Amino acid sequence: MHTFPHNKGVSTLFITLLILLTLFLAGCASTEVIEEDIAEVDVATETDPFEDFNRSMFGFNESLDTYLAEPISDAYLWVTPQFVQTGIANFFNNLKDVNVVLNDMMQGKLMQGVGDTGRFTVNSTIGLLGLFDVATEIGLEKHEEDFAQTLAVWGVPAGPYLVLPILGPSTSRGVPGAVFDTAANPASYIGLPIQVLQMLNARANAEGGLNFINEAALDPYVFTRESFLQYRKHLITDGESEITDDLLDLEDEFYDEDELSDEFETLDTNELPAEVSPVTIKGIDEQVVEKTGFQLELSSETKDFEQASDSLDGAVQSLDEATTSFEEAGDKIIQMENQ
Repeated sequence: MHTFPHNKGVSTLFITLLILLTLFLAGCASTEVIEEDIAEVDVATETDPFEDFNRSMFGFNESLDTYLAEPISDAYLWVTPQFVQTGIANFFNNLKDVNVVLNDMMQGKLMQGVGDTGRFTVNSTIGLLGLFDVATEIGLEKHEEDFAQTLAVWGVPAGPYLVLPILGPSTSRGVPGAVFDTAANPASYIGLPIQVLQMLNARANAEGGLNFINEAALDPYVFTRESFLQYRKHLITDGESEITDDLLDLEDEFYDEDELSDEFETLDTNELPAEVSPVTIKGIDEQVVEKTGFQLELSSETKDFEQASDSLDGAVQSLDEATTSFEEAGDKIIQMENQ
């Protein structure tokens, strides 16, 4: 009877020490999380110091697109046959090759410039002013070069991220680049109707990407910013700096994880396009990666997925073998009955 108070005191002391230890560990963990959050905020602030202004412009552009550009673009897509849309897109892409050749030369890419000059010449003559992309069919690759890339090659820093009214995402380096490219593009001097058609064509080509952003991203502004900056980096380095999985690291912020899982579970690899933009996807079967051109980067969290996938493959193979055995046995029974 006398030991109960003593045991109770020991239990109380043990619980008190456990609580203090838990609070200490929680404090350490929270400190690490806070430091990581501060580091992420510093990086975002350095890249996007005018975020409040940019978000306002982003909202303005979205409203303008929703109530003006999108209805007109939808009407254009509805009344214009597909082959006409393709011809118009080829025509403006061919005019854009004038900018590409100029920037090839200013960047010192002489051989690429010769090839792009040949591409423009072939499409402008045999391709009937660029309506038909004959150059691609004969193996002349299309390149993407603009004056903002040229400034980057010359050592001009990108500067802060900017969202311009109507024009959309850019950087401080991209503003003079856009001015030069507009001045160098022959479409700028053809006439207002042609320029309106060029804008309609550009909006129609962006339809799929805009729909994806609006449907998938919980914060379309951040998704657009990160996508734009990585795409520009990819162009400036000519693909040597591969697009990483930075966007996928923001998955919890942008996407519904369950919806993504459902999409990949129902993914039919036979219906995938032959070429897909270079994006790193985690946890996708390697055959899918080879078929689509995705880069595969497996994290430690996907190893269990691989093991489960291997087990499933083994079970399916065993089921196939069992099915074959039943079919053979059935054939033998039928043969015996016939005899």
